[in-house]
Amino acid sequence: MTKIIGLTGGIGTGKTTVAKYFASKGVPVYIADDAAKEIMNTKEVIQQVQTLFSENVISENGQLNRNYIRELVFKDEDKLTQLNSIIHPKVKIDFQNWLKEFKEAPFVIKEVAILFETNGQNYCDATILVTAPLETRIQRIIERDKTSKEIILKIINHQLPEEEKISLATYVIENENLEKTYEIIDNLIKKLNNI
Repeated sequence: MTKIIGLTGGIGTGKTTVAKYFASKGVPVYIADDAAKEIMNTKEVIQQVQTLFSENVISENGQLNRNYIRELVFKDEDKLTQLNSIIHPKVKIDFQNWLKEFKEAPFVIKEVAILFETNGQNYCDATILVTAPLETRIQRIIERDKTSKEIILKIINHQLPEEEKISLATYVIENENLEKTYEIIDNLIKKLNNI
């Protein structure tokens, strides 16, 4: 049976870069955030999400205003829980359907930003945590999102502490030097093909 390898990492650690490298090596990769974005664009979900908020969260184009929703749930833990209860079960079903296509693969990568926060590791055969020094992460996010250090630190502090994630992970990739990261992944692919 295909092994499910959970891939995660805090904001700015480079988990997307790691996921892309796995994909470039022929490993099937499922990006939960991308699936969630697609699911959030369906009519049914747009209506369900709008009923959660007293404010209008639908953009002029008829899609959900994800940045505004992020701001709202950031301030209200209950709303985040309710939002997740709409999206997460649908992502789970989407992943199960996606997995059927790759049942011959030795393993697949399931990239989830909040893997440990949602106890997603319980549904994986192994997990990979991507880490990077805090200053490196901040720099990457500033360049990528053109946002302030203050907002970035708020997001990082909102995530599960790095030490806790490390204790839960099967494998840890320190992603500071890309060449070294690729080397680690190449070795990991050999290992994962044999578990």
